[in-house]
Amino acid sequence: MRTYLVVIDDSDEARVALRFAARRAAKTAGAVEILALVDQPEFVQWGAVQQAMEEEARLRAEALVAQAAGALIEETGLRPSITVRQGDGVAVVRALLEERPGVAALVLGAAASGSPGKLIAHFAGADAGKLPCPLMIIPGSLSDEALDHLS
Repeated sequence: MRTYLVVIDDSDEARVALRFAARRAAKTAGAVEILALVDQPEFVQWGAVQQAMEEEARLRAEALVAQAAGALIEETGLRPSITVRQGDGVAVVRALLEERPGVAALVLGAAASGSPGKLIAHFAGADAGKLPCPLMIIPGSLSDEALDHLS
């Protein structure tokens, strides 16, 4: 089964990337895997405070993924696989791609203006030739109608 791995956060470009991946998966009898990244918080001297900060970040990421998955199910009927991981985004994505050799494409959303984002800069840069699957960069400025037409 063709699986599209989408890295999401609370940005508009992540929503656009997820919509594109879901529509492609629906049209190709594929699947969507949503990856939510939880940033490693700054080191805090007191362990309980550190643990509380990490738990809060994880809960925010899980809520974001649940909302995205609900929208995807409602629109396409597809039930996505959901992964929430903590750590450096590049390392987490690379590890997940190694764990899941069936991923057909890594789908990332580019910001409508300014820097495209850390993941795009890395995976479309010097390491582009080392990916085990194609990289799809979806412009964050695309309207729903344009996405429907392209996907």
